[in-house]
Amino acid sequence: MNDSLSRRRFLGRSAAWASLAATLPVSVNVLGANRRLRLAVMGLNGRGSALARGFAALEDVEVAIACEVDQRVQGKGADAVKDRQATAPRTLADFRQALDDPSVDALVIAAPDHWHAPATILACAAGKHVYVEKPASHNPAEGEWMLAAARRYHRVVQVGTQRRSMPAIIEAIGRVRAGELGEVKYARAWYNATRGSIGRGRQAPIPSWLDWDLWQGPAARRDFRDNLVHYNWHWFWHWGTGELGNNGIHALDLCRWGLDADYPLQVTSGGGRYTFADDQETPDTNLVTFDYGDKAIAWECQSCRRHGYEGSGFGAAFFGDQGTLVIDGGGCRFYDPADKETGYVKETSGDRPHLQDFVEAVREGRRPQADVEDGHKGALLCHLGNIAWRMGRALRCDPRNGRILNDAEAAALWEREYEPGWAPRV
Repeated sequence: MNDSLSRRRFLGRSAAWASLAATLPVSVNVLGANRRLRLAVMGLNGRGSALARGFAALEDVEVAIACEVDQRVQGKGADAVKDRQATAPRTLADFRQALDDPSVDALVIAAPDHWHAPATILACAAGKHVYVEKPASHNPAEGEWMLAAARRYHRVVQVGTQRRSMPAIIEAIGRVRAGELGEVKYARAWYNATRGSIGRGRQAPIPSWLDWDLWQGPAARRDFRDNLVHYNWHWFWHWGTGELGNNGIHALDLCRWGLDADYPLQVTSGGGRYTFADDQETPDTNLVTFDYGDKAIAWECQSCRRHGYEGSGFGAAFFGDQGTLVIDGGGCRFYDPADKETGYVKETSGDRPHLQDFVEAVREGRRPQADVEDGHKGALLCHLGNIAWRMGRALRCDPRNGRILNDAEAAALWEREYEPGWAPRV
């Protein structure tokens, strides 16, 4: 494949892309109800294999290509779908080759965070629809660019915030927005876990089984270290977005959805890396508040302490003057003003409705449940929280687009450093 051609697809000035997003039509090309949807999956460790398995279980969907830079696990694509489709997927190291295949309809992205937006933009430019794991982007600018690319090329882009498609949660959020809790001015989200130390890594030879250059892709080059691949990259700003982007995005997306909140006026963030003295750059204890003027959202994380709130290590709660809703890992619980439980809706659907929604959106030519625009707005809360923590001060934001106001140092983190030839703008 011609690398320079693939990279040129990714180039463009952000200002021009932003104007395109405002003027392009909503419609997308329709696949057709009777045509088989053929997918390429990018990244097979963990989440990618689960997505391959889930998509292959849907009617008239085929995982045609499995893309993975780790030679040891390239076979996971075939293993994931062997009981669900007759033909094993073709295996590639470089996903860009799949984008050049005219028989591929969509790209499923389960690579690390720093690849989410760049791969989405490349796929849209190549005429492919996209299912991309959360968070939508590695930094705010990329979220704006991927939204513009989806609109410019009329592609369906679904972000992997799967609770947007879960029936019980759709019902519960609908009841909040319909006023069942009365006036709701505050929502709270949380995440608790018992993650161990990532230790002190050392520079090491690149393993023979890993294409380290392609793993890094658009990120400016760094030496290989022995405590990065395949999970600990989450805790380094160069590739990951910390616990906010890893798990906070799910609960914050619920809060933003229920409160019908887009861009905050002010963001504050406190906490630190308190539990282990190791290489982790992101906090293990973090409290972030998002002030919208007339309402607020708070998120709290303790990634090295298991005990959470409301009896759950993950959740979101909405507090109204006529009642409360708690969404935890298993369902949705309602309380009246006297704090008496009035109802519980269990959620057992898993990923399937979200994957099915993406397939149907492609076939019907409509926006999906977790469209890239909502994906960008949700991820932006994570990015702003991270930037506020890294700066050690509150951020003032433009309520029209979330951009940071009157703080050039913080605003510099709106974008990132790219490997030469990969930057998404000239």
